[in-house]
Amino acid sequence: MKKIIETVAEEVSGVLGQIDESKTLELANELQNAKRIFIAGTGRSGLVGKVFAMRLMHCGYSVFVVGETITPSIETGDLLVLISGSGNTGSLVQYAGKAKEIDAKVVLVTTNVDSLIGQLSDISVRIPAATKKRIASEPSTIQPLGSQFDQSAHLLLDAIIVYLLQKSPEGKSHSNLNQKHANLE
Repeated sequence: MKKIIETVAEEVSGVLGQIDESKTLELANELQNAKRIFIAGTGRSGLVGKVFAMRLMHCGYSVFVVGETITPSIETGDLLVLISGSGNTGSLVQYAGKAKEIDAKVVLVTTNVDSLIGQLSDISVRIPAATKKRIASEPSTIQPLGSQFDQSAHLLLDAIIVYLLQKSPEGKSHSNLNQKHANLE
C-alpha cells in the first residue's frame, strides 16, 4: 500500500509541476474581478468543482454551483469556471456557449485546451494529466479512469485559494473562514 500511495503522490506532483503558472494567475485574477462566480463539471470533476465553490464561499466570494436549485441566471460580468478533462462534455459545451452569448467570461480547467469548450473560453488552464480517454499524449498512471486529472484539478484549485488568501489576507484569517463554515451539521 505504501508504494501505491507514493506512486499516486509522485504522479500528481509531476502533473502539477508542468502547469503554466501564468494561466493559474489569470484564473485567480478573473476570480477576484468577477461579479459572481459559477462553477460546473460533471461526475468527479463536478465534485471537485463543488469543493472549489465551497472554499470560494468561505473566502467571501459570491459563488454558485450550476444545476443547484438556488443558482440564479448568469449575467454579464459573471465568471463561469468549467472543469472538464476532455473539454468536450456536451452539457458543459452548452453552458459555455450560453455564457458567451450573455457576455460572461468562461474559464476552462482541462487537459485539452483545443477542445470545444477551450475554443469558447477566455482562459484555459491545462492540467497535463491522464483522463479516462487514455490518449497517447497523456502521462501514464496506475490510477483508474480520470483520477489523476481530478486529483490534480483539486490540488491546483486549492492552491489558487491559498494564493487568493495570501494576496488579500484582510478579514480572511482561519477564524474568519471558519465562521463561514457550515454550522448546521
